[in-house]
Amino acid sequence: MTCATCATRVERILTRQEGVDGVSVNLATATAQVQVRPGSDPTDLVSAVDKIGYTLTHHLPEESPRDMVEHYHGDEATQWRRFWISAALTLPVLVLSMLGPETVWSGVIQWILVTPVVFWAGWQFHQVALRLLRHGAANMDTLISLGAVSAYTFSIWALANDGHLFFETAAVIVTLIILGRAFEARAKGQASSAIHRLIGLSAREARVITSNGERMIPVEEVMPGDVMLVLPGEKIPTDGVIASGETSIDESMLTGESVPVDKGPRDAVFGATVNFQGRIEVRATAVGADTALAQIVKMVESAQGSKAPIQRLADRIASVFVPVVIVIAVVTVLGWLALGNPVADAFTAGVAVLIIACPCALGLATPTAIMAGSGRGAELGILFKRAEVFEEATRVDAVLFDKTGTLTTGVMEVTDISTDEDIDQFLRLVATVENSSGHPIGRAIALAADERDVQLAEPEIVTSYSGSGVSGHVDGIEVFVGKPSLMAENGLAVAESDTRKFAGLESQSRTAIMAGWDGKVRGVLGIADVVRGEASGAVDRLTTAGIDTYMITGDNQQTAAAIASQVGIENVIAGVLPGAKAAKVADLQRSGAKVAFVGDGINDAPALVQADLGMAVGSGTEVAVESGDVVLLNGDPLLVPTAIELAGATFRTIKQNLFWAFAYNTAAIPLAAFGFLNPMIAAGAMAFSSVTVVLNALRLRGFQPQN
Repeated sequence: MTCATCATRVERILTRQEGVDGVSVNLATATAQVQVRPGSDPTDLVSAVDKIGYTLTHHLPEESPRDMVEHYHGDEATQWRRFWISAALTLPVLVLSMLGPETVWSGVIQWILVTPVVFWAGWQFHQVALRLLRHGAANMDTLISLGAVSAYTFSIWALANDGHLFFETAAVIVTLIILGRAFEARAKGQASSAIHRLIGLSAREARVITSNGERMIPVEEVMPGDVMLVLPGEKIPTDGVIASGETSIDESMLTGESVPVDKGPRDAVFGATVNFQGRIEVRATAVGADTALAQIVKMVESAQGSKAPIQRLADRIASVFVPVVIVIAVVTVLGWLALGNPVADAFTAGVAVLIIACPCALGLATPTAIMAGSGRGAELGILFKRAEVFEEATRVDAVLFDKTGTLTTGVMEVTDISTDEDIDQFLRLVATVENSSGHPIGRAIALAADERDVQLAEPEIVTSYSGSGVSGHVDGIEVFVGKPSLMAENGLAVAESDTRKFAGLESQSRTAIMAGWDGKVRGVLGIADVVRGEASGAVDRLTTAGIDTYMITGDNQQTAAAIASQVGIENVIAGVLPGAKAAKVADLQRSGAKVAFVGDGINDAPALVQADLGMAVGSGTEVAVESGDVVLLNGDPLLVPTAIELAGATFRTIKQNLFWAFAYNTAAIPLAAFGFLNPMIAAGAMAFSSVTVVLNALRLRGFQPQN
C-alpha cells in the first residue's frame, strides 16, 4: 500500500466479507487487524484482497510477523539504489534541456536517458497503477504514473513535431518521488524502532541443565519445566522461577525501573532481563509467545495497528480523493486550452495538479504518530493498548486512584520500633513468634529482622489468639505479641509511655502491636502499607495539569484520610466494598467527569472497564492488566501523569499532521491548476510533504516527562 486510498480500499473490501466483525488497516505498518467469527476461513479474506489488486498474507496473533524493520531497511536500500541511478541519468537530461542546443539529436539523447528512469526506476508506480486500473480503481501511484507517462509521451510527440520537450519533467518527477520514498522508508523504520529494540533484547541461546550436563540450545527450543543455568552478566532466556541461587536482576527493559531487583529461590524472573550478580538456576514457566516480553510486543503491535477515531475523516476524504484529482487535472487542461493558452502550458498545469495532489501525507499522518508515541511509551514502561486511548486521555479531568498497590506499595512494612531492649534481640524474639503465624504482619516483622541480619530461632508451643495476637516460647521465654488486651489478659504490665506510643501510631493510621515477656511489655511496633515515595509528585503533576484527583479504598475514613493527606489528595472515597468501585466511577461520570481509574487488583477490573480510561498497574493481577486501556509496567505512580502527557503529545502530533496534510493539498492544488507550480517543483513538494509528516511524528521519540 502506498497511500491512504490503498488502506481505505483494503479496509472496505475486508469489512464487506462474511464473518468479519471488525477491520483496521494501517498504512504505516502495512498491516490489517481483522476480527472474524469462529469458523470463518481466512483464505476468503486473502482472495477478496487479491481481487482488488493487493496481496494479503494471513497470520494468527501469536504468529504476528516480526520483520517490519527488515522490510523498511530493504525498501530503503532499494529506493536509494533506484534514486542514485535515476539521478545519474536525470542530471545530464536537465543540463541538455536547460543549456544544450535545441536540436533533434539533443532530444534523442534525452529520450534515451529518460526511458530507464521512467520505466525501470518508475515501474513501481506503473505496476500498481495498472493493477488497480484492471479493478477500476486508482491511488497515489496512479497520479504519479499518469504525470510521468504523460510528460514522457507528450515529449515524444513534441520531438516528432518540433515542439517543447518535457523529458526532464518526467525524469525529475520519478527521481524526486523515489528520493521521498527512500527518506520515508527510513523514517518509518525509526518510528517503529522501539518495539523492535524490545524484540532484539531477547536472548538467542539458553544453557539448559540436563542429565548429561549443561547444553547450549536455541531459546526457541526451551520447553516449560526446563532448568536453565544463568551466569552473571547473561540475559535470562525466558520467563521462569529461580530454582536455586540469589542475585539482583536488571528489569529496566520491562518496567523502565533502573534499580536492579533482588531475587532468590521461588521468585519470578522474566526473559531478556539481565542477571547482575549471582549464578542462578531458573526453571522455565513460559516460553515463546507466552513470555512477558512477547506479550508486551504483541500489545504494542496491536496499538500501532489500530486506528484512532480522528483518522476516520482522513479515510473518508482519501476514498474519493484520487478520482477527484484526476477530474481536476482534466478540467485544468481543458480550461487552459479554452482560454487560448498554448498546449504546452495547459499540459504543464495538468501534470502539476496530478503530482502535487498525491495523498500520501494524509495516509501517514495518524499511524506514524501512533507508532512513535506507543514506541516511546514502551520505552518508558507504558503500554497503550488501543489507538483510541491517545484521544481519550486528552479528555480526562479526574483520576481515581485505588489506594493499595498504586498509591501504596501493597506490602506491609515495619515503620516504627519503640523499645528499651536491645533492638536485635527484641526483633529476634518477636519475629520468631510472629513468623510462624503466616499473617502479613508476621511477614513484615520477619522482613524487618532479615534486613538487620537477625537470625530467627525455632519457636515452641505457638498459640494464636483470634483477633488479639500470638504467643510462643523462644529460648525458654514465653513471648506475647498483639493488642493491649492480650497483654492485660496474660498479666503483662504496660508502661504509660508504651500506651502513648501505641495510641500515637493508631492515630497515624498504622497497625500498632505490643510485645512483651517476663511480666511486662517490652516494646511497641508500628506496621503499615507504606505510601510510595513518588505518589505525592504524581498528584502534584496531575493537579498542575488541571486534573482532579481522588482516592478510593475499603479502609475506614480516618485511615484513608491519613494516607490521602500524605500524598496531597483531598477527595477521599472510603469504606468502599470491592465490588462497589465501578459504581463510584459511574457516579463521577454522571456528574460530568471524564474518569481515569488506576488500579492493580482483581476487584479493580470492573472499575477499570467502567472508567473512560482504565490504567492497570502491570505488577498487579493479569485480570487487571487485561481490563485496562493503559498498562503501567511498574508501580511508580509518576507513570500516571506521564502516560496522560505522552498520550496528549501524541494526539497533538496527529492533529498537526492532519492539519498540514489537509492544508498542503488545499493550498497546492489551486496553485498548480493556475500555473504557479512547475511539475518538477510539485514532485519535490509532494515528496517533502510525506517526509515532513513522518519527521514531525518522530519528535515523539524524544518525549520527556514533565518534572
